[in-house]
Amino acid sequence: MKLLFKQKFFSWFDSYDIYDEMGNTVYVVKGELSWGHCLCIMDAAGNRIGTVKERVMTLLPKFELYFHDTFIGEVRKEFTFFVPKYNLDYKDWEIEGDIFEWDYRVTDGTGRCVGEAAKKIWNLTDTYELTIANREDTLYMLMIVLAIDAANCSRN
Repeated sequence: MKLLFKQKFFSWFDSYDIYDEMGNTVYVVKGELSWGHCLCIMDAAGNRIGTVKERVMTLLPKFELYFHDTFIGEVRKEFTFFVPKYNLDYKDWEIEGDIFEWDYRVTDGTGRCVGEAAKKIWNLTDTYELTIANREDTLYMLMIVLAIDAANCSRN
């Protein structure tokens, strides 16, 4: 399954539309006023189904992932000198990224690819293409990419 993750151009808070391969809106992400990033993920019908929330007062960015109101994991940026590294506390998944922090791959404990995210660099707003192996992992991959994008935004 492929999704296109595109930040809205004129938005006071972080706001994204997530489209499927046919151009249909699958998810809408809206930023909420809070200390740090707080991104609410809604399905196409407007039902809140997930949240990515930045933990403030930490040395490096940390983001909590919620399915509805239940905490399911965390994405943490690690201290490194050259190559960015993120740790993921969700199932046994791991995040691998490139030196430019634009392309990511999430694998499970066996090395199987759960999904990939590739940033499209010739756009006015942050735009990613997500490729997800299993449809049931779509929301979780989206949360991970949102957390990484927000961590990079926090750093800049």
